[in-house]
Amino acid sequence: MAMRGEFSSRIGFILAAAGSAVGLGNIWGFPTQVATNGGAAFVLVYLLLAFVLSYPVLMAELIIGRATRSNMIDALGSISNGSAIGRATGAWGFVTVSMILAFYAIVGGWMLAYLADGAVSLVGADAASQWLVSFSTPRNIIFCAIFMVLTSLIVLGGVKAGIEKWSVRLMPTLVIIILLLIGYVSMQPGAAEGWSAYLVPDFSRVFEAELLISAMGQAFFSMSLGVGTMLVYGSYVSKQENLPRIGASVALVDIGVAIIAGMLIIPAMYVALYNGVEIFNADGVLIDGDKLIFTVLPALFGSIGTMGIVVSMAFFALMGIASVTSSISMLEVPVSYLVESKGMQRKKAVWLMTAIIFAASCIIMLNFDQLFGMVVKLTTEWSQPLLGLVLCIFAGWVWRRDAILAELKQGDEAAEHSLFWKIWPWYVRFVCPVIIAVMFVRSVI
Repeated sequence: MAMRGEFSSRIGFILAAAGSAVGLGNIWGFPTQVATNGGAAFVLVYLLLAFVLSYPVLMAELIIGRATRSNMIDALGSISNGSAIGRATGAWGFVTVSMILAFYAIVGGWMLAYLADGAVSLVGADAASQWLVSFSTPRNIIFCAIFMVLTSLIVLGGVKAGIEKWSVRLMPTLVIIILLLIGYVSMQPGAAEGWSAYLVPDFSRVFEAELLISAMGQAFFSMSLGVGTMLVYGSYVSKQENLPRIGASVALVDIGVAIIAGMLIIPAMYVALYNGVEIFNADGVLIDGDKLIFTVLPALFGSIGTMGIVVSMAFFALMGIASVTSSISMLEVPVSYLVESKGMQRKKAVWLMTAIIFAASCIIMLNFDQLFGMVVKLTTEWSQPLLGLVLCIFAGWVWRRDAILAELKQGDEAAEHSLFWKIWPWYVRFVCPVIIAVMFVRSVI
């Protein structure tokens, strides 16, 4: 069996795990959800749910990962005494995360294409610029391939020399770019209105079912739960670390980045409105998702002149970094299985999985209208919450409680007297599965 990697420092793990959690969902999903769901009221509900729902599931993944020191398939097999159901659940996570990466790489490629567009616009290459920003299959395939290669090159380095080394560089860069852009956007006319849309709470909406479900979904998906990324990262954490504390740090960094992303995106949308760009759709709701990123914001950058090109490049560099820090954790899930269970060399495992996932991306790109939305829905709205539910059942009902406590005690002698141990075991057993099941049924109906 190949020697397993380990994170060399606590900050390395926190930045890598937060990088996995901080993805496009935080930067393009969260801000518009806030603005359309009662401003700061949504932020409060999201904060609450992130700790009430996401943190316990995150902890289940981290504890299972570190205790078993293995990939998702072997880990769930081992805590369920080698049962076929445990291994099958792990395999289901393996397939889900690979499919998420297949569509994620397409979107990551778009970010790189728009970043390249900034560079060619600076030298006035209009034809190239036009090609980079128009939606075409050749452009999509080329940039998706570039994105997958970038991801693979980082994962090739393993835990310490690849994932940790790059997370420690990319995450601070991401935060610095967001803060610089917030400073720039806030000085533009129209920004003040955006700040008030984002920060002024409309408490009358706190108990709306729609708002609660949106906040719950956002909290769950923004921490990249259910698909084994946190389980695999947890398996690389040193036994000396206090897991509940380190998990709380990851959750806080993830939430923090989502909140500062909102401080950038919402004021930017209102600056765009001031400059004559349409930011509301026909129903009077703020435009979100890909339209926001590829229509509203580029129109805003275009209205600022030459400075707009620089701002645009900074913004798409930020989106590219957010995509890569998430994609490396997704690729690590199947790679860790091939290396540990199948005895494959890391290099071979990385390129094999890259080729398979890229092939899946190509199938989606060639049948974009039929497949893209469907794959996103099946993986993030159906498969991910159900995997989260099953993980809670494994941690709460299948795995022996004394084994969990023994694992926690490795990093904290007094673990059984901690507040975490008084609440988490019954919480992950009874409360989390019910909340996730209710949310799932609501979102499907």
